[in-house]
Amino acid sequence: MSSEKGREAPQHNGSAVRRAFFASLTGTALEWYDFAIYSVAAALVFGEVFFPSDDPATGTLLAFSTYAVGYVSRPLGGFVFGRLGDRIGRKKVLIATLVLIGAATLLIGLLPSHATIGVAAPIALVVLRFAQGVGVGGEWGGAVLLSSEFGDPRRRGFLASAAQVGPPAGNLMANGVLAALGFLLTEEQFISWGWRVAFLLSGVLVFFGLWIRAKLEETPVFKAMEAEQKRPEAPLREVFTTHPRELTAAILCRVAPDVLYALFTVFVLTYATGELGLSRGAALSAVLIGSTCQVFLIPLAGALSDRVNRRLLYGVSAVAAGVWPFLFFPMIGGGDWVLLVLGVVVALAVHSLMYGPQAAFIAEQFSPRLRYTGSSLAYTLAGVIGGAVAPLLFTTLLDTYDSWLPLALYVAVTAVVTVVGLCLGRDGNPSEDMDPDPEALATRSQPAVQH
Repeated sequence: MSSEKGREAPQHNGSAVRRAFFASLTGTALEWYDFAIYSVAAALVFGEVFFPSDDPATGTLLAFSTYAVGYVSRPLGGFVFGRLGDRIGRKKVLIATLVLIGAATLLIGLLPSHATIGVAAPIALVVLRFAQGVGVGGEWGGAVLLSSEFGDPRRRGFLASAAQVGPPAGNLMANGVLAALGFLLTEEQFISWGWRVAFLLSGVLVFFGLWIRAKLEETPVFKAMEAEQKRPEAPLREVFTTHPRELTAAILCRVAPDVLYALFTVFVLTYATGELGLSRGAALSAVLIGSTCQVFLIPLAGALSDRVNRRLLYGVSAVAAGVWPFLFFPMIGGGDWVLLVLGVVVALAVHSLMYGPQAAFIAEQFSPRLRYTGSSLAYTLAGVIGGAVAPLLFTTLLDTYDSWLPLALYVAVTAVVTVVGLCLGRDGNPSEDMDPDPEALATRSQPAVQH
């Protein structure tokens, strides 16, 4: 029998909620800064520095293959850190993931080039990129729960969006630093050593993130389960056996947002410089402006999803994501920078309307006692079939067909996949968090759900 204290209605301390929201946002932004500078460098620098080739397209493909490694390694982080998050707590795992990805990024900045140490350079780069992916794979689920489990579950869309602001904020910082370096340095200086500065800055940023997270307490939901010793013994097995439909829904719903984001923050840099003849700075600035808009649009979209049906908002936005590339590519065909900026901003606004509600939607597919594991698995497994292969496929399709149409069709197919996932999912049930009684939480972990 649960204690009376365990049955008390949860209290939502305003200052604790704000601290958790800020810690989730800043920590995820720092980790995505690390991840984003790699993505940008893969598009603009790594082909020449680590994968020299007579054919620029081949070098770009090889560089993007290391970009994909960061996604393929995420499930390992989801398996390892997701399980630990439901067993030992959200806070401890989030500190570990921040240290891991920060150290890997710092070492990339110190890594000698292919011209210096030969084939050992790209091998080491792949290993460090793998470590980055493992850290990001364990980060996301915990960051979502860190902010949302401190606050009112009826505001989960907004609160969970703190983790979603991390990628565009990190992308904004990464592109801003690289754009500034590109402006201050010559092309030769930037390729030779300038890009490394952005990676070395990660060491300073990680200390800041650790300081913020170390000051937080564990989330109330996890503390309630811990007090009653109702933490799951085998969370991985439970998720796969009791939540198969919910896991499938959560995986599929992520595919279109991942692919759309890869197109308009990573591949668009290659397309704008290689196909449109724009400068690296012009391409980076377009992504910079779009990411700035996202920082504000994502929490607004999350808050909106608390007021309207979350799945419906997500689904309508997925349809818009499937349509927009068919308008975008003809629009920028003349190489007009203003139209490029407009196209990227609209695309990332559509992405925000999916990405803002996404964290809450995925977390709501799983019972609280399995949320870290379930959310992490969904996030990381979706990344393998979504964002990991997207830049490679975009590059291959463009090189093969010399046309933007296959790229647009690819995005449209992923939009259909996401809509299917949303149809398989369930709407949220705030009452699962309103009563922190772990016995009730354990009961609610059964597979039956109301759609």
